[in-house]
Amino acid sequence: MSSTEIPGAAGSYTAPSLEHARARDAMRHGVLTCPPETSLTNVARMMAHNHVHAVVVTQPHVESDEDEQTWGVVTDLDVLRARADTEAASAGGSASRDVVMVAPDDPLEWVAERMVEHRTSHAVVVARESGHPVGMISTLDLAGVVGWGRG
Repeated sequence: MSSTEIPGAAGSYTAPSLEHARARDAMRHGVLTCPPETSLTNVARMMAHNHVHAVVVTQPHVESDEDEQTWGVVTDLDVLRARADTEAASAGGSASRDVVMVAPDDPLEWVAERMVEHRTSHAVVVARESGHPVGMISTLDLAGVVGWGRG
């Protein structure tokens, strides 16, 4: 088998094509979050335990102690950049604050364009009504749609 042949590729992904898909078609449901003061050691443990590449950093809304708002995103590359001192480094100090936030019904091609423009590997999907994070889209999720999306 050559390196371009993928076993079971035909029909193994059932999303619509990039041109016809919405964010909800590619997003991973659920979001790992942490407060800004979380050490990068603990963020790294969260990522490794859950097999994810990004954690959303949240902080409480000023109006309510119960609601949280997205504040930034820490990726596995952020952890590697701070690898010499992950116990002293914090999620808040390492997070990118230029977060691409999209709604589940946003066109996926538009989401991809925004991720490229912002040079980010992850977009946070937020509920339009509440603004709460409900999922993530990674560049790997987009690659799957490009590779296997149909119609």
